Amino acid sequence: MRRVRVAQGLSQERLAVDAAVNRGYLGGLEQQTENPTLDVLDRIATALSVPVAELLREPGADEPPPAPLRGGRRKT
Repeated sequence: MRRVRVAQGLSQERLAVDAAVNRGYLGGLEQQTENPTLDVLDRIATALSVPVAELLREPGADEPPPAPLRGGRRKT
C-alpha cells in the first residue's frame, strides 16, 4: 500500500481523507500492525485508482522500498 501511495506522491493524511479512514489506522495498515476489512481495502484501492490485488502484492526481492515523501505540509 505504501509503495503505491508514495509512487503517486500522496501523504498518508491525503489518502486517509480520500478513503475516509483514520490517518493513524492507515499508518497501522502500512506498518502491518492493523488488519483491514474488505470494505477498507476497497475504499483505499478506489482512492488510489488501483485494483485491490495491487495492495496485496508483495514487492519483489529486487524492488527497493519506497523512498519517504518530502516532509512538511502540502497544498491539497
